[in-house]
Amino acid sequence: MANALTIAKFGGTSVANYEVMQNCARIVASNSATRIVVVSASAGVTNHLVNLAHSPLTQEQIESTCQSIVDIELAILNKLADKSSVESKLNDLLDEMKSLAFHEEILHRNDLKDQLLSMGERMSSLMFSAVLAEQKVAEQNVTTMNFDVRKVLRTDSEFGEAVPQIDTIEALAKQLLAPEIENAIVVTQGFVGADDEGRTTTLGRGGSDFTAALLAEALDADACEIWTDVIGVYTTDPRITAAARPLPELSFEEAAEMATFGAKVLHPATMEPALRKNIKVFVGSSKEPEKGGTWIVRDCVEEPPYRAITRRKDQVMVTVKTPKMMYAQGFLQQVFAIIAKHKLSVDLVTTSEISVSFTLDNPANSVAQRLNKETIAELETICDVKVENGYDLVTVVGNHMQTAIGVSSKIFAAVSDFNLRMICFGANPHNLSFLVNETDSDKIVKDLHKALFE
Repeated sequence: MANALTIAKFGGTSVANYEVMQNCARIVASNSATRIVVVSASAGVTNHLVNLAHSPLTQEQIESTCQSIVDIELAILNKLADKSSVESKLNDLLDEMKSLAFHEEILHRNDLKDQLLSMGERMSSLMFSAVLAEQKVAEQNVTTMNFDVRKVLRTDSEFGEAVPQIDTIEALAKQLLAPEIENAIVVTQGFVGADDEGRTTTLGRGGSDFTAALLAEALDADACEIWTDVIGVYTTDPRITAAARPLPELSFEEAAEMATFGAKVLHPATMEPALRKNIKVFVGSSKEPEKGGTWIVRDCVEEPPYRAITRRKDQVMVTVKTPKMMYAQGFLQQVFAIIAKHKLSVDLVTTSEISVSFTLDNPANSVAQRLNKETIAELETICDVKVENGYDLVTVVGNHMQTAIGVSSKIFAAVSDFNLRMICFGANPHNLSFLVNETDSDKIVKDLHKALFE
């Protein structure tokens, strides 16, 4: 494409109701390069859908949860200047949602769960395309099109955590999506895909950013904008300390480390497609677009030793122990083969003569939680397993951390009053991580922030 192409993604709070959707519509209409918009479900909707898909509820509870979703969607519909164009489509989607919610197999079939979980994005994209169509540019109404992303976002059949098929997505996007953006701004769904048989899949929580990056990669976009409710990526979570401040720029490597280790603003997978095609990523606030945000680029002007501090909650520490380990070649290989078989990712690993400790992510109701149980049961067949809960993972992200003098000593001095369970440093130049008791993690992040940034 000769013209510059920007893909803009709006998160759940940015499309929560008619008024905030209007803010986003103005952002889109003001940038002629923005031809594709990816939206999350309106705030609150996904939580209701997760509840319907995962919790045993009475008929009455299902009815009232569905009604909460209906209320959110109708509140947007009723404020449209012309709702006739979308009302019947919305009603169809609401009917589909209800029939899935009441399906007798919903708690036992992952394919049905994904179908139900996709409904939030399918409804918000329909509503947002209608709100965007009310915007005027040079006296003309904006031409929009609500596009079903499942036509192009091909994935495998791992429901709940589907893996995108990059080459197929590129071929389908060039064939089906590229022609549409010549004549209209296309509004589509984040988080949702389809397997080869056309069954709806989802990319896991936070997958809307990933969708935007995958489409940007497929269509060789110049920029991918992630619009959220914060002004860019901060030095740490501003809810932990008021001293946190937004960063003007980050490198892909730093952003990937931050996303992996808990920065909620970014989805870890988002960086991969952007890095592969060198697509700039922007993170800004849809409420205050005038305040700018953070640009994530391949090469930064400055590369400071400390860039940010992240925290990831719900960590489990697993220690596997066998007295035979001193003589047992291949024990580690067995342990990690079991972990790999269950498709789990391990962050920190420490070893001693007879034991190995590692951390696993364990958010409630997640695919990981289910896999962790299965993995631990299998590990118990070959060794003693000790599982400890109640930990958070704190990571300092920066540059040249292994080679810069005094970097680690400054960090350890700041946390010298706390008990650190595991420490991981030196595996790459961009981070130093440690496992801490969840009750200490707020204080640790504040103390580190004070020592490194204030």
